[in-house]
Amino acid sequence: MAIIDFFLTQDVRFPTSKQLDGSDAMNPDPDYSAAYVSFGVTGGESGHSSVFTIGRGNDVQVAALESLKPYVMDRDLDELLSDMGSLYKELTGDSQLRWLGPEKGVMHMAIGAVVNALWDIKAKREGKPVWELLADMSPEEMTGLIDFRYLEGVLTPAQALELFEAAVPHREARKAALRAEGYPAYTTSPGWLGYSDEKLERLAREAIADGFGRIKLKVGADKADDIRRLGVARRVCGDGFPIAVDANQRWGVAEAIDWITALAPFEPDWVEEPTSPDDILGHAEIARAVAPIRVSTGEHMASRVIARQLLESNAVGLLQIDSARVAGVNENVAILAMAAVKGVRVFPHAGGVGLCEAVQHLAFFDYVSITGLKEDRAIEYVDHLHEHFVDPVTVHSGRYWSTDVPGTSQEMKPESRDYFEFPHGQEWRS
Repeated sequence: MAIIDFFLTQDVRFPTSKQLDGSDAMNPDPDYSAAYVSFGVTGGESGHSSVFTIGRGNDVQVAALESLKPYVMDRDLDELLSDMGSLYKELTGDSQLRWLGPEKGVMHMAIGAVVNALWDIKAKREGKPVWELLADMSPEEMTGLIDFRYLEGVLTPAQALELFEAAVPHREARKAALRAEGYPAYTTSPGWLGYSDEKLERLAREAIADGFGRIKLKVGADKADDIRRLGVARRVCGDGFPIAVDANQRWGVAEAIDWITALAPFEPDWVEEPTSPDDILGHAEIARAVAPIRVSTGEHMASRVIARQLLESNAVGLLQIDSARVAGVNENVAILAMAAVKGVRVFPHAGGVGLCEAVQHLAFFDYVSITGLKEDRAIEYVDHLHEHFVDPVTVHSGRYWSTDVPGTSQEMKPESRDYFEFPHGQEWRS
């Protein structure tokens, strides 16, 4: 018997606002941050995870993590690991925790971090990266990870089981292909809103030279600026090169339609978060009005229920997932399964600290054990802060390359956590 006897949290913040890395129309000066949690057995196994924020309010997210400590401490780790759906369903089903959501917001994100830290322990114990741990599960085990409440009409247990069973004969070949070929990436690094046109042009050229087949630009603050900047990107990238744009929820519905129409001559591949992430009908209206330009959302998707509605109403031409927004690996498995049933492509969001490291596992799992598809799919990539992780992502030639390091790749180096801990770490004291 292994009893969980420590549960630690940290408020880790990086001063990315100094260079305007991460800047967009709604977030002009973000400090990329992580509400970090680790728990396990002293001298033995431990799991690590985090929730991405952009500075102020990270302390609130840490407090939410701390509130979950009594649900984990003094538990039998072996018992929790024997059923990887149990802790997820226990926490999302807790009557008093649900009152704070239900199943959305700060508490839901904290639950996701705790669930993901347990997956980190599970994967390390099995000696596998979590993408492969998931991919090697039986269809029955994968189905058992999902909470099917509220998903009627899009996904039932029978549908999920059939979906997972269909992939079984192909899993080993897909794992080999993933290791040999990688998984497509696209980059947002050239497109931060605070960058000059010169920096945009230089970074776009570098992205193409590095093998990226798609870039993304932030838009939404000023229409004339967006038209000029998208013109710069189109000139550099050439006709037909996929350029996505991301409004980060800046517009109302009518404004979004007008703004996207103004950008349409530059043939954006998709427009991301054109309005409130909770406005399903608004996204559907925008999608109808701006077709064939695709509409995307999901970075701030509160739960699998929002995902179900977006898919049911044809509100998105592609769907994002986020490793830290919903309640962890389990809920993302449900969202990936629903997207596959509806035939909607998934482009994972990975713009923040630790998100590239985490979400790559979900995309790899989706390829191996659900869809078997990599065409017109890509994981977002942003080239900063990876040096702070024990198992940083490997991205080159415009592709993510699968990790074989056991775990979820979420463990941050202790020296980085301490140096950037807010407000007492050396970075913030100075």
